Amino acid sequence: MLNDPRSHGLWERTAPPAPQTQALEGDRVASVVVVGAGFTGCSAALHLAEAGVDVALIEGAEIGFGGSGRNVGLVNAGLWILPDDVPAALGEVHGERLLTLLGDAPHLVFELVERHAIACEPVRSGTLHCAVGETGVEEIAERARQWQRRGADVELLDADDARRRIGSPAYRGALLDRRAGTIQPLAYVRGLASAAQKAGAAIFTGSPVGAVSKAGARWRVETPRGSVTADWIVVATNAYTKAPWPEIREEIVHLPYFNIATRPLSSNLAATILPERQGCWDTKDVLSSFRFDKAGRLVIGSVGALRGGGAAIHRRWARASLARLFPQLGEIAFEAEWYGQIGMTADSAPRFHRLAERVISFSGYNGRGIAPGTAFGRLAAEYVLGRLAEDDLPLPVTAAVPQRFRAARAAGYEVGAALAHLSSRI
Repeated sequence: MLNDPRSHGLWERTAPPAPQTQALEGDRVASVVVVGAGFTGCSAALHLAEAGVDVALIEGAEIGFGGSGRNVGLVNAGLWILPDDVPAALGEVHGERLLTLLGDAPHLVFELVERHAIACEPVRSGTLHCAVGETGVEEIAERARQWQRRGADVELLDADDARRRIGSPAYRGALLDRRAGTIQPLAYVRGLASAAQKAGAAIFTGSPVGAVSKAGARWRVETPRGSVTADWIVVATNAYTKAPWPEIREEIVHLPYFNIATRPLSSNLAATILPERQGCWDTKDVLSSFRFDKAGRLVIGSVGALRGGGAAIHRRWARASLARLFPQLGEIAFEAEWYGQIGMTADSAPRFHRLAERVISFSGYNGRGIAPGTAFGRLAAEYVLGRLAEDDLPLPVTAAVPQRFRAARAAGYEVGAALAHLSSRI
């Protein structure tokens, strides 16, 4: 994307084309402006347009340019942190509301995929959270206990069951979450945008927002060659936020994450790995993930950036990791690699901000963008439509609080991941 093969890699090569769009030119009027064409922005635009609202979706680059088009494609329920930590971070009322919303969010994703016939390789067979060592076993057991207490369809697997599901003896157990699954993420976000466009949303790409100002009781959003005047602004830019809302970016630390895809495996070989095609992620501090795409490519990912010396380090790590996990693979050939940035908040919980009167944002997905982004987009639409009061939201209204030493911490993640991968063992 934008002539960078390492931005979206395999997903750009295999996704259906994005809907036809153009840059914003001239002055327009709408009821709502949505800024950012990722999962949140496209979901918000779709749900607003379906409600008959005149909505303009403005994207600085291309649909799915940010994290939405670069990630692993695991449609997970909940958050990275343990369920009981969510009420601890947000308060009991908001925390339990958020867990309910995000526990159901994968269902929303797959329902939208089915309803709008989005060609995004959906596989609804769950995900496996794989336990590394005894500490990992304790973590997934506690995660299972906390979710099961809330009625979630999750199952704790012992080492033998995990080996049969994964096709590798490398893990001490796994947590099967049947609510979850996998998709081709760039194809999904392009499908959401196409559905929003068909419902009546106007979508403009290549149109970075440079300034926002009041125009009487309304807002004027300016891009290099045009503007939109609207009653509401929904900011959906998350980790890729730029001006004119720097406060969103300042409360997020970038965590780089990469993916590398093999060539398609033979059907006999592919049948020995993840036979039910769950997507996987592990309990290591520098976590890794792996999954199949529809064509039988095995996609492995972890923390790190594919630039400078990191590219060679992470490539060697991916090759060695796959060989340890699945020695039957033999000599491994890669055909695509890409990476992006995850937006990490101080407490690993998402944020809802009222940036100004009738200007709102959701951000801070902490590596869980697909299902939460889709759900928060719908939530933003319901809030703008007046169907959901502020007191009924699953997140409290908060001010953006800058994180200290953001650049140093982001650099630490990148360097630390490279060092960990230089010496890592499964």
